[in-house]
Amino acid sequence: MIDPVLFQIGPLQIRYYGILYALAFLVGYFILKKLAPKFKIKEQIIEDYLPWIIILDIVGARLFEVLFYNPSYYISNPLKIFAIWEGGLASHGAIIAIILGTYYFCKKRNLSFYNFTDLLAIPVALGASFIRIGNFLNSELVGKITDVPWAVKFLGYEGLRHPVQLYQSLGHIIIFLILLSITKIKDRKEGLIFWALLFLDSLLRFITEFFKDLPLDYGLFLFGLNLAQWLSILIMLISIFPLYKRIKTYL
Repeated sequence: MIDPVLFQIGPLQIRYYGILYALAFLVGYFILKKLAPKFKIKEQIIEDYLPWIIILDIVGARLFEVLFYNPSYYISNPLKIFAIWEGGLASHGAIIAIILGTYYFCKKRNLSFYNFTDLLAIPVALGASFIRIGNFLNSELVGKITDVPWAVKFLGYEGLRHPVQLYQSLGHIIIFLILLSITKIKDRKEGLIFWALLFLDSLLRFITEFFKDLPLDYGLFLFGLNLAQWLSILIMLISIFPLYKRIKTYL
């Protein structure tokens, strides 16, 4: 059991979650710069895009959390909407905001959307791994009670539980390595990495949600599946055709 607060200066709390979130962007930035030449994207484009993805990610993730996952809590505690360092950033909201914002950015700069998002997908996958570790250290989105040997105790929760956030973190590292390996494919089709990320990330999310212990008022529950799982199914269905279209030439 780990205290989510690394240290405190007066009323200001410095949490592991916030540090890992910032680290995700920092590492992602260096990966983008490293891989940009392979995608024939100038370094200045990366510099110009960085503020975009930071704003899109945080605003999109927070709005989705507030509006769809936990609206009753934020209606009762409106000032908590701005306390993003405490956690509560929905990845599906971030995905939607980043895709829409990046499409606009690419149109504005006359860039190929698929080429740019193929590059972007790689650090996004790794960054998600950092953020899930932040969820783990923040004792949020915890797993169900279990007796597996690697079960952990979370702050504020009874019993030993699945470290589901670490399952997701490991899954994102694997996805990152898969996407990185795709860059080595000769005559790779544009959009292959982008659609692969959407499909694999959604598949990972759908599976790992079964291990989470979520309150029944946390988003929509329908036919035993939560909102994140239904969204994951939708994204997988949307991804299947464009993904198959790009990989069929290698089969």
